[in-house]
Amino acid sequence: MKKLFLFVSLLVVAAMMLTACKPAATEAPTQAATEAPTEVVTEAPQPTEPPAPALGTPENPIIMALAPSANTQELIAGGEAIAARMSEITGYTINVIVPTNYAALIEAMGSGNAHIGWLPTVPYIVAYEKGYATVGLVTLRSGADHYGFQFVVNRARIEDGTFTSYYDPVTGTNTADAATALAQFNGKRPCYTDPLSSSGYLVPAGLLATLEIPTRAGAWVQGHPTVIKSIYLSPRGEICDFGATYIDARNAVTNDFPDVNDVVVVVYVSDPIIPNDTVSFAADLDPQIRQNLIDALLEIASTEDGIQLLRDGGYSVGGLAPVDDSFYDEYRVYLESIDFDINSYR
Repeated sequence: MKKLFLFVSLLVVAAMMLTACKPAATEAPTQAATEAPTEVVTEAPQPTEPPAPALGTPENPIIMALAPSANTQELIAGGEAIAARMSEITGYTINVIVPTNYAALIEAMGSGNAHIGWLPTVPYIVAYEKGYATVGLVTLRSGADHYGFQFVVNRARIEDGTFTSYYDPVTGTNTADAATALAQFNGKRPCYTDPLSSSGYLVPAGLLATLEIPTRAGAWVQGHPTVIKSIYLSPRGEICDFGATYIDARNAVTNDFPDVNDVVVVVYVSDPIIPNDTVSFAADLDPQIRQNLIDALLEIASTEDGIQLLRDGGYSVGGLAPVDDSFYDEYRVYLESIDFDINSYR
């Protein structure tokens, strides 16, 4: 029995020794894992808007805005004739508009709705102070770059003794000083063109104020020809008693009222103290385009045919001259003297 136990024990020991001597099992080499190739995702190219058509092309025309100081249809016809000639010279497409009033004209210059503006003096000054426009040319009439204003009444009001004319049309001079001639407007109702018109409101009203001649509230009738028509149609003061316009706005309505120079009488004329209207340009207009337009207008003004074209444009323009903003500095001082507040129009 002991021998059997010893034999079994020896077998166990031998088995254990064989197991210990057997080489350890090695793991089969595994291929290094490789990442699957990733698909490169590229964004589809975004559609881009085509560039805006160049200014001055049929798709993006230059817009020329005219001051609403005369008959709109006549202005458009005259303005389009000038624009057509400018187009021939420059190759630009130019469209013409007439805003409803001076304030709308100013805003058109600042909003991109007008690139050229035939701006009267005060609307130009306001547009300049707003940063909307800069002047390029001043208009000339009879060679002059300044003009005056006139007060007018209906002849029937002279015949009934209400008013007296202190202006001699033969000599072109006044027969009394302003204080004497204008005292008759005390308590009367004026016809004015626009709050920003120099000759149609600001300077005449300023003169009356400095002379301490009170009047009733003015009737705003828009446009110098409309003032003349209003006086023509007011033999008893139906619309207004007197009016203020540039000299001589009666000529603008002779087609409608052939006898206007007999019916509407000038009673007083001022000295030429107001700078003429401007041809101004949007402040952000490309300088080369601006210069091309100025050169075209000066070329038009250099010929008799061109002068006639300008004269028929609605403002009786007899020429053009280059100026810069300093041309209007003296008039700014005058506006301050009659308490015109440029800031009230900003």
